[in-house]
Amino acid sequence: MFEVSHRTTYNYRRPVAQSHHLLHLHPRQLASQQVIRHSVLIDPAPVKQQEIVDYFGNVAVLLRIEDEHSEFVVHARSTVELVPPGEIDFAVSTPWETVVGQMHGNATNEAGIDVVQYVCASRHVPKSRELMQFADPSFPPGRPVLAGAMDLTARIFKEFKFDPAATDVSTPVSTVLRQKRGVCQDFAHLAIAALRSLGLPARYVSGYLLTRPPPGQPKLAGADASHAWVSVWAPEVGWVDFDPTNGVVPSGEHITVAYGRDYEDISPISGVLLGGGAQSMTVAVDVEPTG
Repeated sequence: MFEVSHRTTYNYRRPVAQSHHLLHLHPRQLASQQVIRHSVLIDPAPVKQQEIVDYFGNVAVLLRIEDEHSEFVVHARSTVELVPPGEIDFAVSTPWETVVGQMHGNATNEAGIDVVQYVCASRHVPKSRELMQFADPSFPPGRPVLAGAMDLTARIFKEFKFDPAATDVSTPVSTVLRQKRGVCQDFAHLAIAALRSLGLPARYVSGYLLTRPPPGQPKLAGADASHAWVSVWAPEVGWVDFDPTNGVVPSGEHITVAYGRDYEDISPISGVLLGGGAQSMTVAVDVEPTG
């Protein structure tokens, strides 16, 4: 069981007269993840707050705020119970070329449109020969698709450096590939772009990860962060998660919030403002095991 606190504060140089927002902060209900409780506090209070299910099956919230404000605070709290997934033998998954073949022709009958849509390029995840060449060493002829995805995950973890100062939300995948630096969002986009460039279905996953302080040091309040990883589809088992930032298959400490084509589909908070001018944002996330 985990308690998650995600508090985001925006400060604006000039007052905002009106704003509309879309929130993706509600963890998903999954076979391996049960949402026990979820709440969100918003200041200033919205005149309209509507919970919806978006195109990708994520719970989202639409807000309309009409009180003039210079600060906007969203504080989401969730209690989530995780059930570690059973072990999967990656070596017996379908050869990757066969999966690529299933994405063409009668793909919507074989795999379903929910899978095929994640083969297409999206705004932050282009397809290119350069990205295909990056993926090639992980996918020699006949390699099982999940074994190839694990190899790609391990390569990104080994060859790339986590560096929060190297990129921002608009940094292209091509720059990440060249610099070999970035953050979890960048590494997820890179892995997805490489997989899609081969013709394989891969989707972006947003969520949280329990972080542990160095030995002998206390865990700092608010020091956790939103996290991102990827899911790859195999006919035998469906979607399987991989975390290229940490070089692991998520198992018991990754909390899933939403699925999408890339970050833009499921950013935690997006919106349109009337007024405001320059703005600053602070985020404090805590993930705490409760038993």
